[in-house]
Amino acid sequence: MPRPKFQTLTEQMFYVLLCLKEDMCGMDILDRVPAMTQGRVHVGSGTLYNLLEQFLQMEFIRETGAYGRKRTYRLTRHGEYLLQKEYERICAQAQDYRAVFAKEEAE
Repeated sequence: MPRPKFQTLTEQMFYVLLCLKEDMCGMDILDRVPAMTQGRVHVGSGTLYNLLEQFLQMEFIRETGAYGRKRTYRLTRHGEYLLQKEYERICAQAQDYRAVFAKEEAE
């Protein structure tokens, strides 16, 4: 059985949403994600614009401006909630990891 869409986020999804804490256009996001992650995460333009469309449909983001073909977006409260839940999930995973390896070090 497939998991519900957006139950968990990929790294690209997480960082795109994280960028949209402030108004930003697609080109800004393409630049910001690698800068934010010291080059560890990259988002291709096709992936980005597909994600933006999906996030708009799910109301995780909203369009805040249109200047010709350039569009700007921002996180909604629903998107902030999704991002917070993903952050909590990642923190729980890190805590579980530390607990397992702390046991091994103590033995």
